Amino acid sequence: MQIWHQAPDRDAIREELATGAAGHMGIEFCDIGDDYLLLGMQVRETALQPYGILHGGVSCLLAETVGSHASGLCLDLEKHYCVGLEINANHIRAVSSGWVYGKARPLHLGRSTHVWDIRISDEQDRTVCVSRLTMLIKSR
Repeated sequence: MQIWHQAPDRDAIREELATGAAGHMGIEFCDIGDDYLLLGMQVRETALQPYGILHGGVSCLLAETVGSHASGLCLDLEKHYCVGLEINANHIRAVSSGWVYGKARPLHLGRSTHVWDIRISDEQDRTVCVSRLTMLIKSR
């Protein structure tokens, strides 16, 4: 089932990701399906914590970025906008290099909130982090 308000514009997604925190960390568009958005990022030195593994906050940044973008794609942005309300993350596997991918799928798409299940995996499709993101839907 297609969940997007209108056909996603891949070039627009790429442009949005090039700015702000997502652009700074190198988060990139990878794929979009009928009910998911997939973004990826290379694990660079600037994304590591002192022990040489991916910083948990960077995993949360990837999770919130993919979930927020997915939520926005479900809305008529002339009438509504969305903001993060709550995020949690369980860090399952350490990663020190390569690429990680965040895939957001909806758990709930309501009038006032969206809840997203986000799985971050490595290049071998092993789970790195699982996250749940709640977005607040606001009227303009």
